[in-house]
Amino acid sequence: MTPEAIRIVSQLRREFYSLFATAMEMPVSITNGSSYASNSSMASWIDRRRQLNYVCVYAHTAPDELVPERPFILRVAINKGAGVIVAAKREKDCRGFNQSWHFELTLLPEEILDFLPWIVSFVKSHEKCSTSFVLEPPHPFDFKMSNVLLFHEAWTQKAWQQLSNSLVVEKEVSEVNWKN
Repeated sequence: MTPEAIRIVSQLRREFYSLFATAMEMPVSITNGSSYASNSSMASWIDRRRQLNYVCVYAHTAPDELVPERPFILRVAINKGAGVIVAAKREKDCRGFNQSWHFELTLLPEEILDFLPWIVSFVKSHEKCSTSFVLEPPHPFDFKMSNVLLFHEAWTQKAWQQLSNSLVVEKEVSEVNWKN
C-alpha cells in the first residue's frame, strides 16, 4: 500500500471504531494494532449471550508502488477475521466468540462513515433476530433489504464498479502486452 493509503485506512479505522463504540450504546473495546492491512485492530463487544462479537476495518484492495492505479476498496468484517481468539481470552465472563453469524461489507473509503448507522442497526438486528431494526443503506447494494439477515457478504455498487473497471483495464493491458 502507498503511504497515503496506509494513512487513510488508519484514520478511517480510528474514526469508525470510535463512532461505532458510541453508537452501540454498550461497552465496546477497541484494540489498536500496528498493522494497516491485517485484522489486528478491531472493536469488540459482548452480546446478551455473553459471546464476543467484533468488527474489523481493512483494505481489500489498495494502490501500491507496483500498481498505483489499483482501486482503493475497504472491507468492514463483522465476526470474521484473524486475531479473535486472543481478544476472546482477554474478555471476562465471555463464553467464546460468536460463530453463529458473520458479515462482510465491501465499500469505498468515502462510503464507510456513511454506513456506520446502517452497520450498527445491522448488528442490533442480529441481536434481536429481526430485520425491522435495519436502516436503509446510505448507498445502493445489490440485494434486497428484506433478506439482509440471510446474507454474509455485500458490495456497494460503487465499490463493485470500481473493481470491475480496474479488471477490464488490466485485461486490456495484458492483451496488448501479450500481442506485442
